[in-house]
Amino acid sequence: MADEATQELSVTPDAVAGGTTHVSDEVVEKIAVAAARSVPGVAELGGDVARFFNAVLDKVGLNQVGDARRGCSAHVTDGAAVVNLVLVIEGGRPVPEVADAVRSAVTAAVEAYGLRVDEINIRVDDVALGGPAVPSA
Repeated sequence: MADEATQELSVTPDAVAGGTTHVSDEVVEKIAVAAARSVPGVAELGGDVARFFNAVLDKVGLNQVGDARRGCSAHVTDGAAVVNLVLVIEGGRPVPEVADAVRSAVTAAVEAYGLRVDEINIRVDDVALGGPAVPSA
């Protein structure tokens, strides 16, 4: 068998493949949910119906299904994101302070991935008052 010569290809540093990059809405939703959950005063994400179905999934052992994006929707257009969040805040926390902190955290997290944030819309759906209510006699 004859020896075959190995050919080396030179790569020019200036050579860059063309194309486009699109970040999906779902990716931004996951980033935004993680950032929002890290904010003190945020008890949970999602509206009443989403939380009800999540509780059912928890009971049957499917507690990770749907959690990553629950309570969030996002739309990405031309590198800019619009994020909508539904929050449950902890009792006793001022809504404007929690909302401002969530906006800051989500903006920083999404922008860290190279996107611009145009809007973060927040709807406070509920307040978590701690333990179950004790009926008075």
